[in-house]
Amino acid sequence: MKTTLFAAAMATAATAAFAAPEKYMLDASHSQILFSYDHLGYSTTYGLFSGFEGEIMFDQEDPSNSTVSVSMPVMSMLTGWEQRFQHFMSDDFFGASEGDMVTFTSTAIEVTGDTTAKITGDLTLNGVTKEIVLDATLNQTGNHPMANKPWAGFDASTTLMRSDYNLGMFAPAVSDEVEVQISIEAMKAE
Repeated sequence: MKTTLFAAAMATAATAAFAAPEKYMLDASHSQILFSYDHLGYSTTYGLFSGFEGEIMFDQEDPSNSTVSVSMPVMSMLTGWEQRFQHFMSDDFFGASEGDMVTFTSTAIEVTGDTTAKITGDLTLNGVTKEIVLDATLNQTGNHPMANKPWAGFDASTTLMRSDYNLGMFAPAVSDEVEVQISIEAMKAE
């Protein structure tokens, strides 16, 4: 009997040890990237990306074995004011055209706590690729009460320097530092 229990326990442990990451797709309707910067010391100005695509290869047993990739059109940026959007898309900043993308692809995940991690990856913005680190938190995993399938939610943050991406017009009067807040939901792929 002990041998049978031991063998079953070892088989379970072996299966868990070799469990592959599972694919989760971002829920575009509940995923946002909010950015903010200081405007001449008078106000904090905000912008938003929403409705973007991405996937997480999520290993719940070993989160450091997970990966993240996200992409969004530059021209999907929301600024809340059409003139600001047009200025951002002009040659003063992005010089953007249809098809220009912002992408992030993780290269490493360092687990720092029960629900926290540092996600290192390559951010491509305005044709420049730089390594950044996201401070990430796993908010929750479980069966989504409306979709009735596995779901996961994450928050993350980082600070970018506009000038690193050739977007430094008017710095330092308009802050070079841009604070980035990310909140995403992802559903297990079919």
